Amino acid sequence: MTIISSESNEVDKVTVKPRLPKRLIGLMVIYTLSSISGLMAASSLSELSAMLCILTLMMVLAIIGRQKAGLYLLRVYCLLQLLLYSLLPIIMYDPDNLVAGPTTFDFGLFQAVVPDWLIYSVLITLGIVQVWISFNAKVKAWFKPRMNLNIMSS
Repeated sequence: MTIISSESNEVDKVTVKPRLPKRLIGLMVIYTLSSISGLMAASSLSELSAMLCILTLMMVLAIIGRQKAGLYLLRVYCLLQLLLYSLLPIIMYDPDNLVAGPTTFDFGLFQAVVPDWLIYSVLITLGIVQVWISFNAKVKAWFKPRMNLNIMSS
């Protein structure tokens, strides 16, 4: 940002540090909590899911470190999630199991019967919000402008 004084023709250069956007903080908290819970359940899951959880935590560290690779990982991660959420109704469609009925959720003492279209629409909406956050100009301004694809360097 350049500020020109009206009293003199001096040009004062003021560097404004970009601030970490609040929506990116929220997204990183969600990714961190889901990765930690995925690692805690990794004993019952496959090794691939544990590796994806570790990769997500590395992405969060790269975002905190303002690495350009973190921005690219975030964008690819969000786009892949939106693609998976959008294809979920096709993947889960099973003509032999159409008689099963709606999905039942148990949240402690609270039980709810939720139709599948509502679950899919909520997941797709969350995917769209993630993509909107990752492609936002304020989020892009957070990262260092120089091109660096090494997430471990400073």
